[in-house]
Amino acid sequence: MRAALFHQFGAPLDVTTVADPTPPPHGVVLRVTASGICRSDWHGWQGHDTDITTLPHIPGHELAGEVVAVGGGVTGWRGGERVTTPFVCGCGGCVPCRRGDHQVCDHQTQPGFTHWGSWAEFVVIHHADVNLVALPASIDAVTAASLGCRFATAFRAVVDQGAVVPGEWVAVHGCGGVGLSAVMIAVASGARVIAVDVDAATLVRARELGAEAAVNGRDVADVAGAIHDLTGGGADLSIDALGARVTATNSIGSLRKNGRHLQVGLLAGDDFHPPLPMELVIARELSLIGSHGMAAHHYPRMLAMIADGRLDPRKVVAHTVSLAAAPAELAAMAGTSRQGMVVIDMDGGA
Repeated sequence: MRAALFHQFGAPLDVTTVADPTPPPHGVVLRVTASGICRSDWHGWQGHDTDITTLPHIPGHELAGEVVAVGGGVTGWRGGERVTTPFVCGCGGCVPCRRGDHQVCDHQTQPGFTHWGSWAEFVVIHHADVNLVALPASIDAVTAASLGCRFATAFRAVVDQGAVVPGEWVAVHGCGGVGLSAVMIAVASGARVIAVDVDAATLVRARELGAEAAVNGRDVADVAGAIHDLTGGGADLSIDALGARVTATNSIGSLRKNGRHLQVGLLAGDDFHPPLPMELVIARELSLIGSHGMAAHHYPRMLAMIADGRLDPRKVVAHTVSLAAAPAELAAMAGTSRQGMVVIDMDGGA
């Protein structure tokens, strides 16, 4: 199969031919039809993820595909189905999985991290009966690939972990794929949204997706203060969708009393253990909440909102590329927000 892989952390990726995979007993092989290019892929490529232990390695964890080979222990899939999957695949048997929290499985697998990922013609998905999600005919492959990490992560973060209610002020810090998805989902949930980023064009996209106000961190010296002014006291829910010391600090500082800070963006490198304004957490009785993906059994609610038009994830896709163009897009992740998601279209591309 053709695949994009790296032989050293941070080294250029090659698009080359490697052996086709075979399904494990409780897993399947998918023919990949589309795969997202995510900042988490960039972190993995840079060596920030301890799950990547063996090189060479194929990135890719946001995907859509077709089941082409099925392990002997799989009961729910026969082959030919159009599917997607969460980026965190649960084992189905550990304590978190038994209570339905597959996204924090004790034995989780993640394509593109624990094993070769979806920047390839084929990919293995473990514990298929737990982790595969059938796709309705109305959702195309590129849209489905956009759901697997960033959109689904944002959905659970806003709706479940953040418990947003209509009329609340929601601040979204960092408007890449996760952030723009969070803007759309919060607006669809009836919230009033403030988008925060350092890229003017990205903030225009956020306004187009329904953000009521935008704050440019390059132009505003006190981001938290600006949000307090815009909201008349601070945000009810604030989301660090990027993952950096500055965005996490600004998110906490932008909250009103009894507000909720939601950490979604991964912190890495020098920001892995950031100092945070805990004095505000105490004085304002703030809640700090983590959010890590979304289990497959939660997908029907999100798919229903897509089907009835309340959500349109395709609007968060900036453009599609071919597999050959993926390495250059990955390198560009080191820069500013990409004004939406970039998705590899294995059957087309740009």
